[in-house]
Amino acid sequence: MTDSQDTGTVDAEPEAAAPAEAPAAAVPAPAGAPAATFSAPEGGNPVAAAVPGARTAADVVAPEVVAQLVRGAVGSGRTANHTPFTGEKLADLPESTPEDVAAAFDRARAAQERWARVPLKQRAAVLLRFHDLMLRRQAEVLDLIQLETGKTRLHAYEEVQAVVVAARHYGRKGPAYLRPKGHTGALPILTKVSELRQPRGVVGQIAPWNYPLELSAGDALPAFVAGNALVTKPDTQTALTALWARQQMIEAGLPEDVWQVVIGEGPVVGPAVVRHADYVSFTGSTRTGREVAQSAAARLIGVSLELGGKNAMLVLADADVEKAAAGAVRGCFSSAGQCCISIERLYVHASVADAFLESFAARTRAMRLGTQLAYGADMGSLTGARQLETVSRHVEEAVAKGARVVAGGRARPDIGPYFYEPTVLDGVGESMTVCAEETFGPVVSVYRFEDEDEAVAQANGTPYGLNASVWTRDSRRGRAVAARLRAGTVNVNEAYAAGYGSVRSPMGGMGDSGLGRRHGSEGVLKYTEAQTIAQQRVMPLGPTFGLTDEKYADLMTRYFRAMKAFRQP
Repeated sequence: MTDSQDTGTVDAEPEAAAPAEAPAAAVPAPAGAPAATFSAPEGGNPVAAAVPGARTAADVVAPEVVAQLVRGAVGSGRTANHTPFTGEKLADLPESTPEDVAAAFDRARAAQERWARVPLKQRAAVLLRFHDLMLRRQAEVLDLIQLETGKTRLHAYEEVQAVVVAARHYGRKGPAYLRPKGHTGALPILTKVSELRQPRGVVGQIAPWNYPLELSAGDALPAFVAGNALVTKPDTQTALTALWARQQMIEAGLPEDVWQVVIGEGPVVGPAVVRHADYVSFTGSTRTGREVAQSAAARLIGVSLELGGKNAMLVLADADVEKAAAGAVRGCFSSAGQCCISIERLYVHASVADAFLESFAARTRAMRLGTQLAYGADMGSLTGARQLETVSRHVEEAVAKGARVVAGGRARPDIGPYFYEPTVLDGVGESMTVCAEETFGPVVSVYRFEDEDEAVAQANGTPYGLNASVWTRDSRRGRAVAARLRAGTVNVNEAYAAGYGSVRSPMGGMGDSGLGRRHGSEGVLKYTEAQTIAQQRVMPLGPTFGLTDEKYADLMTRYFRAMKAFRQP
């Protein structure tokens, strides 16, 4: 993760081009420049055909729509966001100052006390109504996600999928995760113990631009069902998507002040959020995550961090090569590779490497690039100039040091200012930046191995540990290799969706990839404080009924021996 997922037809796909020896010069179009001023490169990825009647940015971000959405943001200044498809401005937005952030927390704190008193089942019911609104109005948010991130519609739909699954899960299971639990007390029968889950208060959420619906609303849902209020700082680039989600939650029954949104530059607004929060949920770069953790630690508040990754996929000798190649396309190039759990390293057994690479490269070259607000394209745009610069620099440096471009390797300003072809590199060495540093774009490096132990060691050879993938025909073998990989989620015969979509199970990173987990019981309990209430009855835990201290100690010693003999925990 850096600092801050309608049908159409396509023209006949060209024959796969011969592997390029070096990328074409990356010459991105200036922001706002018409793509027609740049010609498509020979042998480049095809462009998805136009879909008649597709909506445009003017249709989606009409002034009245923007005005309604931005009423939900707290800010006294002005800023704006732009669409990656053309570089043109999308909307004017309120910009928050540190004082605005403080005011947002004051409102949220007052509302949280009332929200926490709402019965748990009623809070859960809000999530289930939100689930239905999301499915009914998905076209609206798909348009916004595409315009703000540059994704294809299918990749934008991945966000809708993730959020509705989380809404259903915590709407149904939240009460069970959070209900009071009884425990055996110090003296069974005589000591009655209950464990309660109290909301932390006001959660400060700092969400990135790459998955603006899932990483704002998706992470907010368990916080709300646990009785918290939320102050969210979305990335300015994708603020409309977060504001749209807030609007739907309010319609579903969430009190308006329970979810506050503040917008502004990370170095200004982010520290203010951490300064006032009772708990912090952060998704972003490892560097910034360390700063957030240090600030939270100074205030003795909890924090969950999903940070960077350099995710590996292992293709074992017995893997189905065609299925693995198709899975690698999804795993490497969803959301133009701007997914925290995207695959950036492919380790392929030497016995199947040539066949795999041939199939993978052909599939990669055939991917259709596009900008329309409709289904049909296979990959969209990078989200901004910084991502394009990083991708171009990583590829150019690798080629200069001897790597070979098997597919892609060039910008596509003929489509939009930040388009870059899905790229496969072979012959990447340890001296190349792309080998170990997160690219966060549509670039993957292929490495051959002879021994599985070697492959596992190489996959584990980074400080990151977010996601991994193993491909094999032998399920038992796949699970055994997966258990050896140092990653928070590992998928067998899938790149990332199986693990992430299994919301009853925890998802998060090891090492430099973060702290804490989303999903499952951990994903909601992290937003609570455990409280133990122990009621002592009949006799105290101390000498009583005339017992001397010595006789009391002797009685308890015999009691402890009996408890062990009867296998009591």
